[in-house]
Amino acid sequence: MDNKVLIDRRLCKGCGICVVLCPKKILTIDEEGKASVTERQECIGCRQCEFHCPDFAILMGDEDGQI
Repeated sequence: MDNKVLIDRRLCKGCGICVVLCPKKILTIDEEGKASVTERQECIGCRQCEFHCPDFAILMGDEDGQI
């Protein structure tokens, strides 16, 4: 499985922890104040964003968005 970041925007409160921790800097806070993936193909699957999200809004899935 090729791991990719999946963000549940309903759960994300936009704290920015994931943005700071991402080693590839592919996450940002968008105009709605939610975490967003800018370059999904650059994700290395380290899961730092998933492990540290206080709202459990981030999961790793495959390229088709399947968890």
